Amino acid sequence: MTGPTARIRGLAVPALFPDSGPVSVLLFGEAPGPRGADQSGIPFWGDGAGITVYRALAATGRAEVPGAAWEDWDGARFKALGLRPKLLGTALSNAYPACPTKDGEHFQAPSNKDLLAPANLARLAAELARAAAGSLSPLRVIAFGKRAEWVLRRLPEPPVFDLQALPHPSAQGLLQGAPNRGKGMKLDDLRIAWQMRLQTLLAPS
Repeated sequence: MTGPTARIRGLAVPALFPDSGPVSVLLFGEAPGPRGADQSGIPFWGDGAGITVYRALAATGRAEVPGAAWEDWDGARFKALGLRPKLLGTALSNAYPACPTKDGEHFQAPSNKDLLAPANLARLAAELARAAAGSLSPLRVIAFGKRAEWVLRRLPEPPVFDLQALPHPSAQGLLQGAPNRGKGMKLDDLRIAWQMRLQTLLAPS
């Protein structure tokens, strides 16, 4: 259930590409978050886990982020104020294009059926092909979380790309991906370590 009374809009969030120039890296999350991309219409833009992604992109010169965005990381606010990131050499998307929900109120992870739907596989292949078309070397694809990596490895006849995977940058993903499931570790430290790993993968090869 989606609509004007639902908290989750559930609309497809298109991939975000640079205004011009080739793409060398394409990032795939799992699905738009309810307070972030579902509201802003831009991948990771306002998602709770997305702030770490954009910090890494900004630190490596792959994104220009309006200063006002850091003050209150919220997709609906970004939409209302017209705040948008500018990408450089990088594209962003999700393994599933819309915030998955059954009741319009709660996020529900996309199912295997959702991810493997012919229309979704065709969308993923088209985004990969678009990014790879202007790349001078094999496109580097970075998947966040097991679900994104899982579906990208199941694409029929995809273009050539170099697939790297990181744990999902949500609190749950970071804890599950840490040694001993993060026991005794601070979440802020895990976020910083994850950001550093992403920045290494974003660096020119």
